[in-house]
Amino acid sequence: MPRRRITPARREAMGGLAKGLAVIRAFSREHAARTLTDIARSAGIPAATARRCLLTLEELGYVTRNARSFLLRPKVLQLGAAYLESMNIEQLTKTHLEELARNTSDSAALCVLDGCDTVYVARASVRTLLRLEAHVGSRFPAHATSTGRVLLAGLSTERLQRYFDTASLEPLTERTVTRIAECRRNGYAVVEDELAYGVVALAVPVLDQQRRVVAALNTSSHSRRTTRTRLLRERLSMLQQVSRQISADLATVPWLSLSAQL
Repeated sequence: MPRRRITPARREAMGGLAKGLAVIRAFSREHAARTLTDIARSAGIPAATARRCLLTLEELGYVTRNARSFLLRPKVLQLGAAYLESMNIEQLTKTHLEELARNTSDSAALCVLDGCDTVYVARASVRTLLRLEAHVGSRFPAHATSTGRVLLAGLSTERLQRYFDTASLEPLTERTVTRIAECRRNGYAVVEDELAYGVVALAVPVLDQQRRVVAALNTSSHSRRTTRTRLLRERLSMLQQVSRQISADLATVPWLSLSAQL
């Protein structure tokens, strides 16, 4: 795992808090239990600093230990839940996503952009993909996903350039490409076998009242069931209609729009 760098703190910023959050981010699906040395290396901080962070997190109930390894505790979920609850995303999208999933007999999701990744903030599914399964909180490289390309296409020229300056655009399969200009022209993005083999997905933007892209709505399936051409033909108008409904509902939840502005 690449070493993370802590951005130099501004005068009024709390460097200790930034380091503590970096320690939490050092854990992942592949690294559920980590030693002090591993955590310090991943967070990009000295071992002594990592140890103080871990002891504080342990005292607060966010971390526990087993012999020489540290593990996250369920209390960490409060941090992510605070975002979902404050944005009221589940209430905003539950009916829309469930209806879309039922009508397509597949998966539907709402995603937002976070750094170089697209992050799932709501999801409904009546079918499990064989090669890739996502859930609320899942994050994937934006350039390889339909939702990520829609979100990138909605960025200003300056913000999009910052993305290209910092993102790693490594292909995840032999078919991974990056088509931001095409997405801007069409108003949607469709991918097949680009994030993972077998995954085909179509996404459209969700707009706020100022017509700014604040989220992306997608429908996904398995390439054994459909193709990108068929997905586009059969689901684009349905997806755009649901997107308009969610966009209209955003008037009652302005915070999602504000939080999407970097």
